[in-house]
Amino acid sequence: MSSSEKVTAPEALPVLGELPAADPPGVLAACDGSDGSLWALDRAMAEAELFGLPLYVLAVVNPSPTGYPPGMIELVQESIERLSASMADGLRRAVATVQQARGRDYQGELALHVVLGNVIEVLLRCTRGQHTLVIGTRGNGGFSRLLLGSVSTAAVHHAACPVLVVPAPPAH
Repeated sequence: MSSSEKVTAPEALPVLGELPAADPPGVLAACDGSDGSLWALDRAMAEAELFGLPLYVLAVVNPSPTGYPPGMIELVQESIERLSASMADGLRRAVATVQQARGRDYQGELALHVVLGNVIEVLLRCTRGQHTLVIGTRGNGGFSRLLLGSVSTAAVHHAACPVLVVPAPPAH
């Protein structure tokens, strides 16, 4: 998609099952469907438009954090495929939700990615060569709001590009 095309039907966006490209460098938005990731996606859209960069929206699915015993992967493959398809639909809905809240469609190049693996490892690998990583917080209140989650902490300390952590908007 060229940067002059508008994204008018998020439900029709293709979702790639591979890591985002680092060429050209772009704005990488981590999206897990949480409110925090939607706030981050909105900010990532603004950053990508401002700098004329592609926007790569990434969801990482870790179907088995501890791994599978030998031979078990074949038994759960269908479930993994359903989980990935569900996450792809979630990414499309996230883009639609953010665009609706913004009141206009995102005006740049956009690619959606769902990748299997350890969330932190995949996210950090994807930061190589990118302009910026935009990640949200969980939006907890009080003292817990001063703390970052494990994914955002790892990103801030180990990403290969600048990281923008988007906090929850103030409560009204």
